[in-house]
Amino acid sequence: MPTFMTSTQVITMTLSRLFRLSLVAIGTVLWLFSLPAHAAASGGIPADIEQRLAACAQCHGKQGQGVADDTHTPHLAGKPAGYLYQQLQAFRAGKRSHAPMQYVVKQLSDDYLKVISRYYAAQPIVYEPEQVTATQAELERGEQLAKQGDGQIPSCESCHGPRLTGVAPMIPGVVGLSYDYLHRQLKLWHDNKRAADGTHCMWVVANRMNANDLKAVALWLAAQPIPDDPSLISEDELAEPLPGWCGIKHEEVN
Repeated sequence: MPTFMTSTQVITMTLSRLFRLSLVAIGTVLWLFSLPAHAAASGGIPADIEQRLAACAQCHGKQGQGVADDTHTPHLAGKPAGYLYQQLQAFRAGKRSHAPMQYVVKQLSDDYLKVISRYYAAQPIVYEPEQVTATQAELERGEQLAKQGDGQIPSCESCHGPRLTGVAPMIPGVVGLSYDYLHRQLKLWHDNKRAADGTHCMWVVANRMNANDLKAVALWLAAQPIPDDPSLISEDELAEPLPGWCGIKHEEVN
């Protein structure tokens, strides 16, 4: 017989989780505010940066490489610094909604965010392909969308690069992420619940896909290993220029 929690148990568990998240956020803020002002101003990364970001590691993993049993939180390692900086700015401004992240960054300056972004961008990606539960048809459809696209749906490779590991300075990789995270983000774009400054790329792409497509491409991507060379490429190295409706706003983090 299945067991069900009482309403009291649900409330208790929810409050406990919120309390733990609050502690993580508070710890992160305290560490980040202890970052030497001269390091933030000069763009330098302190030698003890891993200790200063220890609270971040509780959710995003050591060096931003993810937590094995957490399929809902993305890795940060290896993502373009410009992209990471833009996302941190979006959380700070309330354009992206996630209470712990918004709390952590709301008082941090641009200099702080740049230091954090550069640090995580320089870390290697560590990821074991996910053992997804999918039909052969789903995996074939996912691969088609990722590599070739379909009609008005551009391929993932056309924007995220032939290795799907990202394009400097603003386009993140889409390998090395769990199915749960990928599918949720695609759904948010599709449902117009996620936004990005200066670009409507993913909103356009996700809205040209149906629910089965969103699931299929997320399943296929989650099952892929990190390529031997996970380095970012430049926009000039893409097979074709980005579509005019992309209009990606570049963020300076030097």
